[in-house]
Amino acid sequence: MRQRVHLKGLFAVRRRALPSLSVPGDAVAEVRGLQVRLGQRTVLSGIDLTARAGEVLALVGPNGAGKSTLLAAFAADLRPERGEVRIDGRPAYAWSAPELALRRSVLPQAATLSFPFPVADVVRMGRAPWAGTELEYEDEAAVAEAMAATEVTEFAARPFSGLSGGERARVALARVLAQRAPLLLLDEPTAALDLRHQELVLRICRERAAAGDAVVVVLHDLGLAAAHADRTAVLHDGTIAAEGPPSEVFHDELLSRVYRQPVEVFPHPRTGTPLVLPVR
Repeated sequence: MRQRVHLKGLFAVRRRALPSLSVPGDAVAEVRGLQVRLGQRTVLSGIDLTARAGEVLALVGPNGAGKSTLLAAFAADLRPERGEVRIDGRPAYAWSAPELALRRSVLPQAATLSFPFPVADVVRMGRAPWAGTELEYEDEAAVAEAMAATEVTEFAARPFSGLSGGERARVALARVLAQRAPLLLLDEPTAALDLRHQELVLRICRERAAAGDAVVVVLHDLGLAAAHADRTAVLHDGTIAAEGPPSEVFHDELLSRVYRQPVEVFPHPRTGTPLVLPVR
């Protein structure tokens, strides 16, 4: 009997603190004085940045600028050499892995699986952090809502391995949405998508921000960032060259210098949103 009780306790789901509620403008995640080295190279240095509830923060910049590394630091998937990462008011590494998974969800650049899981099961994986919590009952509704939002419901029974690259990307995003974490960290979520689905993904980002989440998204398309982000951080050589609303930071001189490509920036004639075009 004593051994049976011991085993029951061993496999029981431990109690986890649920994420705190935020109001728009609250700091959901912060990095302060961040420095990251990979091998012998300093990839990020002196980074101060905050992800706020109710906002979409876009990380932009040329290849190798440190965008994905900064996203990994925000996720607490990468320990910095120096500086601090805070999530939900505490140092990120003070949270246990299950508690961290309740607070932030991460979409990596590449979505790969070794086994041919059905699409619905892949999306349902996003609900794993909630097992044994008082919100576990939301699992099926969360999965259905995420699949509908990303337009993957029609191939719920198909194997993930049999999907196109763009379809896989949308299923991976559905998994992240089903997790219902208040901090969404998305690394190039539009890279494999056509025009319609690029706009769909960014509309979802806006909807999640409007619902109170903090969204941090790595984008290469400056037009998407200008149209959908509340704030942008322009990374250059491992530092933040500029941060603020796209209308304030997207300027000819800055972007031409950062991307080493002459560009023109002018307002859209109807919306006023900055349009960025290379000088040809």
